[in-house]
Amino acid sequence: MNKLYACLGSGNCFKPWLAMHQLMIPFEIEMIDVLKGAQKSPAYLAISPLGVVPHLVTHTGAGIGESNAMLWYLAEDSDLMPPTAEARAEALQWMFYEQSKLEPFISPARFFTTILPEQRDSRADDILTWQAAADAGLARLDAHLEKRDFILSTGYSIADIAIFGYVHVLEEAGLHMADYPAIARWTDMVKHTDGFRPLSELGQPKSKAA
Repeated sequence: MNKLYACLGSGNCFKPWLAMHQLMIPFEIEMIDVLKGAQKSPAYLAISPLGVVPHLVTHTGAGIGESNAMLWYLAEDSDLMPPTAEARAEALQWMFYEQSKLEPFISPARFFTTILPEQRDSRADDILTWQAAADAGLARLDAHLEKRDFILSTGYSIADIAIFGYVHVLEEAGLHMADYPAIARWTDMVKHTDGFRPLSELGQPKSKAA
């Protein structure tokens, strides 16, 4: 059985967790308390040498790092994998975009705004810089979604899950969903896909797919 190592509230951990639920892949989950540094413990480093979450150990015992790589592995031969070579290339394009133009800015702004608010004032300048960079990336995404329901014209896929991970919590980074109407519509559609479960359920006792 696959085993996912994750931490609470993480958009990156949410991605493989959601995919396994939607694909009905059996898995176990172990929560790692990153705020207490548990990801750097000798026991965890023996599992994930880079000391980061998420980390997926497959049913064969192989370890996979990077949330979007996990999505690609989990979606093989499933409806979440884009059906053509062109669509798969476009999915990769947007998954790379998410990791370079969205997550690196939304995630830290959210961390110091919502998850660790006691440091918000001391990181105020950084937060403004991250928000401005995130806004530029979100504006392009919003324009892309104006005339389509999902990231790819072929339908809902791992590209949507990859981008949804942090984009759907952009308001926790001090941004405003109302500024991105196409993204707002898209996030609502993702939330209504079969088997969807919210980020708030990550780490709760009933986190094992049936």
